Amino acid sequence: MGSIPEFSIRDLMEAGVHLGHKAGRWNPAMAPYIYGVHKYKDIHIIDLRKTAVLLRNALSVLYDVVHRRGRVLFVGTKVQASNVIAEEAARCGQYYVNHRWLGGMLTNWETVSSSIRRLLDFEKLLNDTDAKFTKKELLMFDKKREKLERSLGGIREMGGLPHILFVIDTNKEHIAIQEANKLKIPVVAVLDTNSDPRGVDYPIPGNDDSIRSIDFFCRAVSNTILEAIRSDLMSSGISVAGSVGQAKDGSVVDSGKGKSIAAHKGGGKASKGAAEVVAGGSVVSASGGEDAGVQE
Repeated sequence: MGSIPEFSIRDLMEAGVHLGHKAGRWNPAMAPYIYGVHKYKDIHIIDLRKTAVLLRNALSVLYDVVHRRGRVLFVGTKVQASNVIAEEAARCGQYYVNHRWLGGMLTNWETVSSSIRRLLDFEKLLNDTDAKFTKKELLMFDKKREKLERSLGGIREMGGLPHILFVIDTNKEHIAIQEANKLKIPVVAVLDTNSDPRGVDYPIPGNDDSIRSIDFFCRAVSNTILEAIRSDLMSSGISVAGSVGQAKDGSVVDSGKGKSIAAHKGGGKASKGAAEVVAGGSVVSASGGEDAGVQE
């Protein structure tokens, strides 16, 4: 087994992972993960010692799933999480839902698959230069395509149910968690001090509102997945020069040799558009972006 990315308590602190909500807004079920209350700001402080242990445990589980060629679904539809969820899932060739979670997205997979086929049909139709449609008809088709792309674009190539979920904000994504529980799909989730931990198999106590904190967790998961892919490539006899990227067909490749391992994740292609990345790099606290401020 390869190694999961390294991080320190300082990295967690610099990313604002320890900053919880106002003490009056907490969920008592989160008490085991709370260090105390900030003397002046009246916010709960998350115990980063416990976060570090549980984060490493969750990353190890994700590593094992991907090493066995399982599919990981990133879920985060809140404004702060939407962009980074899509970017980091695509970066490691996995799948995501970053806008509204549609009821039945997991439990009614056949219907969702049918909608994905409709999306692909619309794209094929719009790209057909020989098709004879009016501008009005093409505009209507494009609007339908855009609507489907917004909801299903991140899972269009998943090819089946995910083997594990990674969730930001369990309160907002409670339907996704309920569906995963019903299908016995394990759930990894970041839990803030106001979160409901029920239904979460691998909890990670931490700030789920700050962009810096969300970015930290998503990068940690993405880097872990990339390391698992890199390890699998090496065990398959493919030389890896330290970086993993994507071929034009969407398959994960060793950029040093240009060899691909299409459908590393049990049948589906990697998400398109992922940039070439360095696998196995250390997790670092995000720079730039919004400050990890006090949550109201």
